[in-house]
Formats: sequence, C-alpha cells, structure tokens
Amino acid sequence: MQNKKQYIYQKIFRFFLNLLTQEPPNREGLIEILRNAENRNLLDADALLMIEGALHVSETHVRDIMVPRVQMIIIDNNAKPEEILKSVVESGHSRFPVIGDSNDEIEGILLAKDLLNYYADPDKNFDIKDVMRPTVFIPESKRLNVLLREFRMSRNHMAIVVDEYNGVAGLVTIEDVIEEIIGEIEDEHDHEDNEINIIA
Repeated sequence: MQNKKQYIYQKIFRFFLNLLTQEPPNREGLIEILRNAENRNLLDADALLMIEGALHVSETHVRDIMVPRVQMIIIDNNAKPEEILKSVVESGHSRFPVIGDSNDEIEGILLAKDLLNYYADPDKNFDIKDVMRPTVFIPESKRLNVLLREFRMSRNHMAIVVDEYNGVAGLVTIEDVIEEIIGEIEDEHDHEDNEINIIA
C-alpha cells in the first residue's frame, strides 16, 4: 500500500516538475500540457475545465457576456412594493437596477431581500430610495478577471456596464463571470422555466 502511495506521489511530483521546467510558449501550449496531465490521470476533467475557464476570463471582456440593455429587467423609482414583488417572482432575479426618468438614469440597485422589511411592517411608508444600494458602473472593455477581483473585494454582485459615451449598455453579475469559469449554473427558476416550455 505504501509503495502504491509513493508511486502516485512520484508521478505527481514528476508532472509538476515537468510543468515547471518546460515553459509553454503561449496559452495554447499551457492548455496542451494540462490536457496531457488529464490523459495521464494526473488532473481531473472538471478541474481541467475550470482551469481553462479561468484562463478564458483573463482574455474576455465584459461586453462579451453582459446582459444587453434591452434585456435588462429594471424597476422604476416610483414602483409600488406589489409591482416590484411581481417583477421578482416573474424574473427569479434577486437584484434589479432602479431607474429615474430614463433607462440611462440608474439611481441604484434594489435587492429583493430588502423588500422583506416592508412586508414585515406593511404600515410603514415605503420609499425605494431608503433601501437602494449604490450603483457600480464599469466600462465595456473591462476584463472579466479584473471584474471578478473587484466583485470579491467590494462584495458587490452586480455592475452596470456603460459604453464610451457613458450610456447604459447593459449589466453583468458575479454569477455571469463565474459561469464563464465553471459552466452554466442552473437554479430552481431555470428548471421551472424549462418545465413550462416543455408543457407549452
């Protein structure tokens, strides 16, 4: 048993030694080395996909994955709690840009969970500005690896994407970035949508 363990450790050691001593000429060369490691059972297939995804985000820009402006689900700053709740239920989203007089006037971000305070005390006057979070604006050209680091440091999960004229181009969430690394994340709402489409 001990000899088998030593053999495995030696294989792993030799693999990383080779990896360190042979500098790949480019990104494709590095991926080729990693795929060879997978073929030799030194690297799990899922781990390889995640590594490839992590390399991919360093070369991908926000504009490539953002939700376009026309597909954004937004909340008017005069919306009543009942109207907001309807948007939450129908979309399955947890964060919404709040707009003013136009779609380019993003006043803040509303978290669905912040509506709980109102429903816990419905006699209290509701003002969406009291529960809005600050908006984070980012350029279309920002790379995803940089954005992911900023999301982690700021603990924000949504950013509004602006074009070169500072107009709203779309939005991006931390989930969008993570999906570029590990693949699509399906939640209960996605599953329900699929069932509805099948029934229809």
